[in-house]
Amino acid sequence: MTAVVTAGTPGRGQDGRRHRPPPTWLLGLIGLAGLVTTVELAPRAGLVDERYLPPFSDMVAALGEQATTAEFWQALLETLRGWAIGLAIAMIAGVVLGILIGGIPPARAALNSTIEFLRPIPSVALIPLAVLLFGTDMRSTLLLVVYAAFWQVLVQVLYGVQDVDPVARETARSYRFRALTQVRTVIWPTALPYVVTGFRLGAAVALILEITGELIIGSPGLGRQIAVAQGSGAVASMYALVIVVGLIGVVVNVLARSTERRVLRWHPSIRREVSW
Repeated sequence: MTAVVTAGTPGRGQDGRRHRPPPTWLLGLIGLAGLVTTVELAPRAGLVDERYLPPFSDMVAALGEQATTAEFWQALLETLRGWAIGLAIAMIAGVVLGILIGGIPPARAALNSTIEFLRPIPSVALIPLAVLLFGTDMRSTLLLVVYAAFWQVLVQVLYGVQDVDPVARETARSYRFRALTQVRTVIWPTALPYVVTGFRLGAAVALILEITGELIIGSPGLGRQIAVAQGSGAVASMYALVIVVGLIGVVVNVLARSTERRVLRWHPSIRREVSW
């Protein structure tokens, strides 16, 4: 007598019911709780020297002390202001130049090698130039932020303009649409998903360079506060400020994703994501 074993359908239990996987946010919270627990217990168990990694509870206590000072909030404001201004400049310049260069094939062919040469240059390599021009002023960090975020936006816009349907482009030309009308009705709808992707990438890169510039150059912001805390031996305060920077990064990413869903709610990729 032969026994027949029926394998369960993937995603279904033995009773044939479909079991939904845990939500992504729950898995994220579980991973975060595991990290916090590890950081709390590792120093207390002697696995890590508390002089270099204090328990997480000490970091939270130091963060509470920081939140009661005016210097912390001023530094936070300076960081957010520098990030926002730099990202705005990079977005405007990247979108305008991307449409101009991408919409004129000879210009794109002429500038392609220049773009490919300048784009890989790390923004931190411009720190000596920024300090020479502006010293430790906020403009030094702003230069790094704009340079780094600009290429993220420009490249995405160039891809978007290149993706425009040639038939639609030729149709607009045959009807003698003005240049701005062609941009508004033909180029922009196709390039918009790429522009939003550039915004999302540029927002993250801008925050990284804002903190890096403040940390190395010493311009006002959370990065300089981290350097001061590290230099004075206030390790718990240093980690507390790092946590704040991480939380800002999470908020920036959430806002960027929310903006992407709202702006591109008509796009098939966003519809599939929502329906899923």
